[in-house]
Amino acid sequence: MIIKSKLLSIGLCALVFFSCEGQQGGKIDRKAVVQRHNVVNDKMDTLSSLTVGNGVFAYTVDITGMQSFPEVYKNGVSLGTQSEWGWSSFPNEGDYKFEETLKSYDFNNEGRDAKYSIQHKEPGRNKDATEYYRVNPHRLQLGNVGLELYLKNGQKAKIEDLTDVKQTLDVWTGIISSEFSVDGDVVKVSTAAHQSEDKVAVKVSSDLIGQNRIKVFVQYPYPSGKFLDEGTNYANAQEHQSKLISSSADASILNHKLKGASYYTFLDYSEGNVKEGSTHYFVYEPAKKLKEFELAARFSATDSIKSTAALYTSTAESSTEGWADFWKSGAAVDFEGSTDPRANELERRIVLSQYLTKVQCGGSNPPQETGLTFNSWYGKPHTEMHWWHGVHFALWGRPEIMEETLTYYFRTYEKAKALAERQGYKGVRWIKMSDNDGNESPSSVAAFLIWQQPHIIYMTELAYRDKQDPKVLEKYKDLVFASAEFMADYAYYDKEKDRYNLGKGVIPAQEVFRAVETFNPTYEVAYWDWALRIAQEWKERLGEPRDKKWDEVINKLAPLPVQGNVYLATESATDSYTFPKWMTDHPAVLGALGMVPESPKLDKEIMKNTLDTVWAKWTWGHTWGWDFPMTAMNAARLDLPNKALDALFMDIQTNTYLKNGHNFQDNRLRIYLPGNGGVLTAVAMMLEGWDASEGDFPGFPKDGSWKIKKEGFKKMP
Repeated sequence: MIIKSKLLSIGLCALVFFSCEGQQGGKIDRKAVVQRHNVVNDKMDTLSSLTVGNGVFAYTVDITGMQSFPEVYKNGVSLGTQSEWGWSSFPNEGDYKFEETLKSYDFNNEGRDAKYSIQHKEPGRNKDATEYYRVNPHRLQLGNVGLELYLKNGQKAKIEDLTDVKQTLDVWTGIISSEFSVDGDVVKVSTAAHQSEDKVAVKVSSDLIGQNRIKVFVQYPYPSGKFLDEGTNYANAQEHQSKLISSSADASILNHKLKGASYYTFLDYSEGNVKEGSTHYFVYEPAKKLKEFELAARFSATDSIKSTAALYTSTAESSTEGWADFWKSGAAVDFEGSTDPRANELERRIVLSQYLTKVQCGGSNPPQETGLTFNSWYGKPHTEMHWWHGVHFALWGRPEIMEETLTYYFRTYEKAKALAERQGYKGVRWIKMSDNDGNESPSSVAAFLIWQQPHIIYMTELAYRDKQDPKVLEKYKDLVFASAEFMADYAYYDKEKDRYNLGKGVIPAQEVFRAVETFNPTYEVAYWDWALRIAQEWKERLGEPRDKKWDEVINKLAPLPVQGNVYLATESATDSYTFPKWMTDHPAVLGALGMVPESPKLDKEIMKNTLDTVWAKWTWGHTWGWDFPMTAMNAARLDLPNKALDALFMDIQTNTYLKNGHNFQDNRLRIYLPGNGGVLTAVAMMLEGWDASEGDFPGFPKDGSWKIKKEGFKKMP
């Protein structure tokens, strides 16, 4: 399923030009902007699945508007039903201890016994323990809720039997309308997710009801225990239990019980009955007298939440009102009238990225990189990606969504502190790959990453800048100061050069380097410098004295490594631009100016040379979705707006944005939300600017080819 990006030509400038103009006084017709990018499907495409949700619960559908054919879609954008609370673990039959995943290191020969949780390679208990704690806990696929459709001959319809497909996601309301025919009979399905409950509801209209040829099934898969779980593992039936607890003419309760979890599905429906079919499979049969029926399925970790008997209508009202509130809040941009042929596509990516990140990234934890659609990395969040998932909400004037995700850091503080102590450091070291409770996952890469550490300082700084409310300083100061305390203590004092180094013992954001030999990666050094300075500003804002150790590290932090008037990826890789392996993965060196604001340590002329070198030499086919917005932000800060746009539209597979708005990476990782968040972050920066920028639209060309209306954006630091 290798696909090529379908991009509009970036060609020559059009013949008719318009000015860039920030019409702050003229209101944007937000509904018109959003709805001109409604998603329309007229055929089955496994990469065009559509999702409804509310930020903590999501339900992804096929062309029927439900999850009728999950196995057909399993290798595309899978038909997931996931929640923030839905986790489970397999039994620890080997009685493995987390300590068995640890290995001691002393990278700088200072007598340190720093224990890291890694992936052991040699067969034995250590390796088995590694695998157990990587897989467990894992996020659950809560269940498939789909249509059973029957042909006139009594055979169950296959997806190829569906004709005259018409499906639309109204992005303004969050409602999916689906229509198709089975043997000439039309079926219409409306799908909506409640905005304050873990509930999806449908309304189904068809003559098939009276012919007993349409039913609704609920099927519970078993966790696959794999890196990616499409929610279609129907084997292992004996390993879990499903039960119809109660049933009446308009409501039923189902219980799904695994060895590591138990949860409930509350079904409310129009007149009919629910009965058990095969194992882990339940069927709702609507009364034959109906021409239309409604059904709502609510998932809950407890049975104490009783059914409210609210069906599709109330759920659709919740969706319509909730999404209208979202779209009317925060920032908006309108590119209508632009003559650059990329304008409409950029606007489409912006609108759909807002929709997708609101649906899947609005909970009280950093989301996983595939959101609430299907598992990647066993469903676990990666905190180094939190910047890409969260920062755009603040820049788009919705900091409350970003702040909700920050509650994770309060909840996991003690475990992050314990990790720092285990390695002999002060403060807190934020765990890179974890579950919602901050339990660490073994990884020979994640264990040595450090660029997640300053993210909490960056995001809380954005929260403070929004209204400059001293209450924000009080709320987050312990997180900021403990993060900075670790950063200052982690920096290793090099007596010979009288400076502080980052590493050895670090794997940079560009993950191709070995921890044992790597030190002073450019991006991390720049980020460390900026974040420690901001932490000192927090001290001053709160009327506290500056921390002397932090100032010592700031003043003596290693310089950004340079060779031949170009910044190196790391000081330890003097062959950064000649050894092929070093020119793959993330070109994180560009993040030192772009993601990270300009610092006193950075020379913009050297960074411009670096951008030119990376642009020409990088193996762009081996990159990730957020690398392109990162490059765009770098170019924008270097006053290269044309190059910033070219970066956003680089014709590389990992820069593909599907019909449903998802950022496609490859056959394994079909969706990748950090790419969507990256687009929103870069565009906000290019529109509103950053602290050192001047004028409107500093990231867009001034050749007249862009006509822009914007409102509600916040500047980037």
